[in-house]
Amino acid sequence: MEITAKMVKDLRDMTGLGMMDCKNALVETGGDVDNAVDFLRKKGALKAAKREGRATTEGRIGSYIHMNGKIGVLLELNCESDFVAKTDEFGILIKDLCMQVAASSPQWVSREEVPEDVVAKEKEIYMIQAKDAGKPEKILEKIAEGKLGKFYSEVCLLEQPFVKDTDKTVEAVIKDVIAKLGENIMVGRFVRFQLGQN
Repeated sequence: MEITAKMVKDLRDMTGLGMMDCKNALVETGGDVDNAVDFLRKKGALKAAKREGRATTEGRIGSYIHMNGKIGVLLELNCESDFVAKTDEFGILIKDLCMQVAASSPQWVSREEVPEDVVAKEKEIYMIQAKDAGKPEKILEKIAEGKLGKFYSEVCLLEQPFVKDTDKTVEAVIKDVIAKLGENIMVGRFVRFQLGQN
C-alpha cells in the first residue's frame, strides 16, 4: 500500500509525533493507522511526546575534542532530574550529541532558533534559483519551502541525520532515550570550536 502525505499528516495530528516517526510506523504496519498508533506506543514514542512540555532544569554539560585537538564541542543537555542526568544512557547520549556537533557543524538547535532574516534570505535565494531554472511562478513558493526543509536538516541539530545511524534524525534518537528513561530531555545549547575559525 502506498503511504500518502495525508496519511502521515493524519497520524501526526493524532499523535503529535514527527513526520518521519509517523511515516515509518505506517510503512511498518502497511498503512493501517490504528496499528501504526499501537506500533508507536510499543516503541515508546508517544510516551516521549507526552513528556515534551515538562520542565528540564537538571542535566549535564558534555564535551568532546576531535581531530587531535583541532575541533572541540561543549553541549548542554537538560533533563528533569539529577538521577537521570547521572545514568549511563544520558552520558552516552550527551557524548553522541557532542560528536554529532563536531562532525556535522549545525548552527542552531532547532528551526525555531533560526533568525527570521536568515530564513527570508534563504527562501528568496531558492525562489530566484527556481525562477531562473524556468519553473512556473505558481510553484516557486512550494519549491522554496522544500529547499528550506533541506536547509534546516543541514543547519539545525535536531533535524540532522544522526551520524551513527543516518536513517534517524537526532531528534528521533533523543526521543528514543526519553522513552527509555521516562523523562523529558532537551538540548539547551552548544558551541563548536574549530582551530583557525571564528
